[in-house]
Amino acid sequence: MKYHLLVLLLLAAVGCESPLKEEVSNPPKNNWSERKATKLVADSLLEKGSTYLPVYSEIYQRNENFTFDLTATVSIRNISLIDTVYLYKADYFNTHGERIRTYLEFPVIVKPMETIEIVVNEDDKAGGSGANFVFEWAVRKQRLAPFFEAVMISTRGQQGISFTTQGIRKK
Repeated sequence: MKYHLLVLLLLAAVGCESPLKEEVSNPPKNNWSERKATKLVADSLLEKGSTYLPVYSEIYQRNENFTFDLTATVSIRNISLIDTVYLYKADYFNTHGERIRTYLEFPVIVKPMETIEIVVNEDDKAGGSGANFVFEWAVRKQRLAPFFEAVMISTRGQQGISFTTQGIRKK
């Protein structure tokens, strides 16, 4: 009887392996080519915009010589129930204003109520404390603009930090 109980406990422990570990170590990657906008709406029907989004790949802790590295999750949200957002550019800049990465080579679509994400890994320090994104996008005239937000997070030992930033539409 004790042997059967031990076997059941071992099977339960093996069966309860956390899927979170696998998801964290192998995050899904955007396949931008699957989102490629093949049929664009005529420019006369679109309102174009540009949004600035601050992100932090590191922040200062204690003094200017010690930094805390962060993972940034950038969310591009289509808040419309019915309209598509066309995303033309997603450029990543460092603290000094130098473009260090371009995420899009062609326009992509964000379906109604859909969110797409860009993740800047914690060990990617290229952006620095003043990193930012600039997005260029379009929606049908007089419709809802997309919403851009970033969540920065990191943990070390028992210390954790997280905060958010929101995009600012450029005029």
